[in-house]
Amino acid sequence: MFRHQKELQFEVKVDRPDPMLARQIQEVLGGQFGEMTVMMQYLFQGFNCRGEEKYKDMLMDIGTEEIGHVEMLCSLISQLLDGASPADQAEAAKDPAIAAIMGGINPQHLLVSGLGGLPTNSNGIPWNGSYIVASGNLLADMRSNLHAESQGRLQVARLYHMTKDEGVRATFRKMLARDRYHQYQWMAAIAELEEKNGVVVPASFPPEAEMESQKEAYEFWNLSEGEESGEGLWAKGSAPDGTGDFVYIAKPVAKGQVPNPPVPATELHHDLDGKATDK
Repeated sequence: MFRHQKELQFEVKVDRPDPMLARQIQEVLGGQFGEMTVMMQYLFQGFNCRGEEKYKDMLMDIGTEEIGHVEMLCSLISQLLDGASPADQAEAAKDPAIAAIMGGINPQHLLVSGLGGLPTNSNGIPWNGSYIVASGNLLADMRSNLHAESQGRLQVARLYHMTKDEGVRATFRKMLARDRYHQYQWMAAIAELEEKNGVVVPASFPPEAEMESQKEAYEFWNLSEGEESGEGLWAKGSAPDGTGDFVYIAKPVAKGQVPNPPVPATELHHDLDGKATDK
């Protein structure tokens, strides 16, 4: 079960209203890599976790923390919107310069949420459940979690430099620090799982099961102009699991056939024979 505590995890206190910033912060609340995404991703991974209890417990701990981060951002957005009444906006808009700036304010903050946060991104697009990854494979999921935290921290860092409000920045610094820990956390979990099962997902489908195709696992195909890509370890090093060495194919040649599908039945109306049908 979940139990709500009234106090926020960290203090949220802005210096002044800023409806434009409130709209921008919506991205790290309801955007693809926002707090709603990591909250739901970690919780669903935890709900569905099988195997060692420590992984489920860890996922539920961080997923529950992310619920609190969603609440923190809603509080932050609400404070930034305080005083942004329709009448005040209409009066301010009489100044052409201010009117141009106000063009970026999210009208749904007035019309839909009544000066509150929304489950949407910075352009008002609703949060989508397809943003989350919960595959049941721990290593695959932990790598996705590291990706999500990396993108999320990047966006908060960009927002940090978009405001001079020290109250907002103080909140962002807490979020940046927690996101940094979360990256460490997923790195540690990934390293532990890789040590246990190897670096390739899924471990239960080993290289030898690829049979005659195993050599394809070590080839880098140069499919763009220039050969600078051949300078990286991915092109001339060894596979991380030590199963083979990479080969750089400077001028790759296609190994497959030219597709030649048959003309479908006329009832499917492709009109490929150039004749009109009588149906």
